[in-house]
Amino acid sequence: MTEVEKRKTWMGLLACAPAARLAGLMPDLPAHEMIRSPEIGTVMVQGRMGATGGPFNLGEVTVTRCTLRLADGTIGSAYVQGRDKAHARRAAVVDALLQTAAATGVRAQVIEPLAEDDRARRLARAERAAATRVEFFTLVRGEDT
Repeated sequence: MTEVEKRKTWMGLLACAPAARLAGLMPDLPAHEMIRSPEIGTVMVQGRMGATGGPFNLGEVTVTRCTLRLADGTIGSAYVQGRDKAHARRAAVVDALLQTAAATGVRAQVIEPLAEDDRARRLARAERAAATRVEFFTLVRGEDT
């Protein structure tokens, strides 16, 4: 996995993590300087029919973004859905820390638990969907053969 793919993975986990869970895993933030304080805005979300058709505008989603610099100069960024500025700030700090020598510890402390939570959430969703699955079958009647 390339560094870009690794960063994409952890940024996705940070963006989708419940804010309270992220705060519990990373309660103390290191010293940092704001480059772009948490800002609330909207982005246009696009969809595709059947995941293969042409794109269409689905609607706008509220997001909060933040960019900051750690004391060593490492820059971290985050975009999170919703209006939680503290969540965006914390996610940006974790993003920056994962680009430093502290990455191994932060990965074990924050990213791995979030990845496990995500796997459990996806499994629970799949199980709920499987419970509603309907099996269709056809009986062969004697005169149809």
